Amino acid sequence: MNRRNTPYTLEEAANESPTLAKLLSLSRQSSELLRAIQFLIPSNLRQAISPGPIDGTTWCLIVDGNAVAAKLRQFLPVLLTQLHAMHSDITSIR
Repeated sequence: MNRRNTPYTLEEAANESPTLAKLLSLSRQSSELLRAIQFLIPSNLRQAISPGPIDGTTWCLIVDGNAVAAKLRQFLPVLLTQLHAMHSDITSIR
């Protein structure tokens, strides 16, 4: 068993594992997507929305409650249009 005597970051550990590296990559991609479309979301809703998992071509946004989810659903066509303009593979948001 090969042990390191020096501490290393979570990112270094994740990069040593293919599964964790993939999760880290998807997490970064999700955060980048949200930053790219945030200007389309009303400012009073932005803090109530967090990036969620990406599963193939479906992107999940995590929201703080049903009211935020209902309002966000109204913006889905605009958000998807922006994602397509960015050449993203995302075809649906839930």
